[in-house]
Amino acid sequence: MPYNVLVKSRKEELKMKKVTSIVTATLMAALILSSCGNGGNTSSSSSEAAPSSTVSSSVSSEAGDQEKITGTVSMSGSTSMEKVAKALAERFNEKYPDVSVDVQLGGSSTGIKNAQDGVSDIGNVSRDLKDTETGLVAHKIALDGIGVVVNLANPVEDLTMEEIAKIYTGEITNWKEVGGEDMEIYVVGREDGSGTRDAFESVTGVGENAKYASMQTSTGAAKTTVATTPGAIGYVSFDSVDDTVKALKVGGVAISDAAIKDGTYTLQRPFVMVTKEGTTLSDAAQAFLDFVLSDEGQAICTQVGLVAIQ
Repeated sequence: MPYNVLVKSRKEELKMKKVTSIVTATLMAALILSSCGNGGNTSSSSSEAAPSSTVSSSVSSEAGDQEKITGTVSMSGSTSMEKVAKALAERFNEKYPDVSVDVQLGGSSTGIKNAQDGVSDIGNVSRDLKDTETGLVAHKIALDGIGVVVNLANPVEDLTMEEIAKIYTGEITNWKEVGGEDMEIYVVGREDGSGTRDAFESVTGVGENAKYASMQTSTGAAKTTVATTPGAIGYVSFDSVDDTVKALKVGGVAISDAAIKDGTYTLQRPFVMVTKEGTTLSDAAQAFLDFVLSDEGQAICTQVGLVAIQ
């Protein structure tokens, strides 16, 4: 082969190798860039997923904080509030199984004193606070009617507020004076310090002039006495009225949720939970009070025969 042809062929071969090298380098660069791009996307996806994980952790943490409320809530006071207090405590314990709610009785005055002295977190009071009962914060949880009850055999159906007052001050002593049979009236009441007694004597205007044949230390005992004594009359919380006694109309109005709520049944009082003024409640006690005033807590008040305030 002539020399000049050989040189030309050699040059063309070198030229092709150079082109091939450039193409190869270009392809490799493209592959590297593509790989980096995919890696960036992978990192970005991981980064974007992180906030979702953070939110989930935050929600779980909040739920965990709620469930972690522990301790004991102590209550004492009104026997009229026993049913609602225990019903609220039972449901609250289902929501917060690590919290124990201790319900003690003793009467409204006991609940007030225990709250003032810090013996109880909450005092249950079945009436408005008196001006002299200071150092407390009142949380009204429901309204309750006071039922005037008689023995089932008693034919009397209705009494005016004035007649009730005269019976309890001793001015009327026989059922025949109010349209009943010729039978002596046996006046049943509650012990001194009872919230039901204070509310009843206040609303009827009897005050300290009440004259009792029998004073009972609980709602249940007062009701039992009336149920087993033919000529008896007594007063009990509306939620305690049952078929063992007969609830009288007062001024022509029968006791009912609607009549209590609209005020036409005038013999009524508030149910109040009191706490010590200036004292920060424990997480457990505060959570319980919040629950009582929530829609769920108010529904329980209604279920046990009270009138919700919400």
